[in-house]
Amino acid sequence: MRIMGLDVGLKTIGVAVSDELGITAQGLKIIKRKGMEDDLRELSSIISKFRIEKIVVGLPKKMDGTLGRQAEMVLEWIEWLRQNISLPVETWDERFSTVEASKTLIRADLSRKRRKEVVDKLAAVLILQGYLHQTVRQKNEFLPST
Repeated sequence: MRIMGLDVGLKTIGVAVSDELGITAQGLKIIKRKGMEDDLRELSSIISKFRIEKIVVGLPKKMDGTLGRQAEMVLEWIEWLRQNISLPVETWDERFSTVEASKTLIRADLSRKRRKEVVDKLAAVLILQGYLHQTVRQKNEFLPST
């Protein structure tokens, strides 16, 4: 089952996809947002090309776990997406994904310009990889120990 991970912002959407086994996440692209219909067209193309069966969207909670303006915007966008795409859409707590992505890119010694170009895609990878890791852990809880 292939899953798509999204880091939704005001100007861009970072996109990642899982491998077919749902174990690893790979960064795919950054969608420059021009409007909801353009978002839908781009996402539909990716869904079709990779045969996506589920979407995981990062939910930017505040440090205390409450929802702020950005989270409310993302929730509204998710509701719109659910009305326009017939796939399950789940949220994933992304509090640290963009920060972690930025730190990783700094450690990789990327220029500020290059970091800006790829940070949202890497954040989508971290969102999706976190979700996949949790899913694998939950599946393994039910396996008999050897």
